[in-house]
Amino acid sequence: MDIFENDEQGGNAPEFTVSEISGAVKRVIEGEFGHVRVRGEIGRVSRPSSGHVYFDLKDDRAVIAAVSWKGQAARLSVRPEEGMEVIATGRLTTFPGQSKYQLIVEDIAPAGMGALMLMLEKRKAALTAEGLFAPERKQPIPYLPEVIGVVTSPSGAVIRDILHRLRDRFPRKVLIWPVAVQGEKCAPEVAAAIRGFNALTPGGAIPRPDLLIVARGGGSLEDLWGFNEEIVVRATAESRIPLISAVGHETDTTLIDHAADRRAPTPTAAAEMAVPVRLELLSWTADQGARLSRALTQRLDQRRQRLADLSRALGRPETLLDPARQGLDLWSDRLGPALHAAATRKRAGFNSVAGRLHPGILAGLIARERRHFATFAERLAPALARLRRDAARENSRRRADLVTLARRLATAERLRLDGLAERLATADRMRQTLGYTETLKRGYAVIRAEGAVVTTRQAAETAAQLEIEFQDGRLPVLAGSAPKPKRAKSEPPDQGSLF
Repeated sequence: MDIFENDEQGGNAPEFTVSEISGAVKRVIEGEFGHVRVRGEIGRVSRPSSGHVYFDLKDDRAVIAAVSWKGQAARLSVRPEEGMEVIATGRLTTFPGQSKYQLIVEDIAPAGMGALMLMLEKRKAALTAEGLFAPERKQPIPYLPEVIGVVTSPSGAVIRDILHRLRDRFPRKVLIWPVAVQGEKCAPEVAAAIRGFNALTPGGAIPRPDLLIVARGGGSLEDLWGFNEEIVVRATAESRIPLISAVGHETDTTLIDHAADRRAPTPTAAAEMAVPVRLELLSWTADQGARLSRALTQRLDQRRQRLADLSRALGRPETLLDPARQGLDLWSDRLGPALHAAATRKRAGFNSVAGRLHPGILAGLIARERRHFATFAERLAPALARLRRDAARENSRRRADLVTLARRLATAERLRLDGLAERLATADRMRQTLGYTETLKRGYAVIRAEGAVVTTRQAAETAAQLEIEFQDGRLPVLAGSAPKPKRAKSEPPDQGSLF
């Protein structure tokens, strides 16, 4: 039997509040695991509109919640994807609101070469399914481009090799877009360079290239990883300018090689593909000119020989002209006597007729003609009067017909215009009824990003700025300016840009 009864067991133990316990646990975990590297498989990746990335790291026996804040997520060298095996670097902390701990991820690296190759094959299969590597998308390389755009590092040996090879083969104008060819900035800078060259206006102050070369020297798979990024592959596939990929050595293969119009084993080979050898072209042109001259000379000789052969089958000009010359001499001898005889006959006939002519005959002829003309003059005045009356009646009739036709034309024109106006009003009413502006009046809206209509949530999440069109105007909205509201389970998923 105890001398002092103590009803409360452990009465001397201190009491903690829930916040004190949570804070103590937080300090212990952050102190012990302030910097850790965790290897595991990524699962359940979530990217809300806030820009943060939430995912799980798991193995066959446990799961750790992980988060990469917006600023850190933008600097990650590897974009987290479900199923990847990675090594995540960061620090452990707690989330008191749910009594759990989580890993704040600062960097992610693939867990070995096998994981990189697996991710590469998975990405390649997805892009192949979209048709970005299809042969029918390939564009022909111009035979002799005027301007060549080169996307590479300006400080490496690659650009010197390309310029040296172009200068040796066929000097051309070269525009260099400096980019990082390794590291975090590689993919966005290369994609921006390709799209920047395509955005140049033909005939502008800066000439638009006729051919693009994306080049980099050899390296490991990690060094060349920027050219496997989806943003680079899509920019290459969308390029309207023919593009040659010259990334790495002959044994190195990246996804940009599949999307490019041509793949060069080395940057030097890309320069050789871009232009022909000027001396060889000049030699070929000289050979073709010599062949043309020989063919022309040979053709003229053949034609000359053919003409000579045909001319031998024709008679001599003297032979053709001698009969005509002889006939002319014969008729010239007979011409003088014939003219004399003809003049004699005509003179005799004139003398016989002149003996019968005297003034009385001419006076009688003139009198008959005068009577004849007088008769016609008497008949002419009534005929002219009848013609005038008939013309006046015809003009009156035609004037009346013209007035009638004018009235009918005015009536028909007014009826035609009324019909067209009615059809136009009907079409306008139908346009207004079927147009999307009527849909906006019923409470819907249109979302655009960079001038294009946004139809998916993923496009809206990745856009830098959105523009919402309501019934009474448009409203610009930053894509990450407001947290995305939670959707109830009963709510249907997003259906597009009208909501």
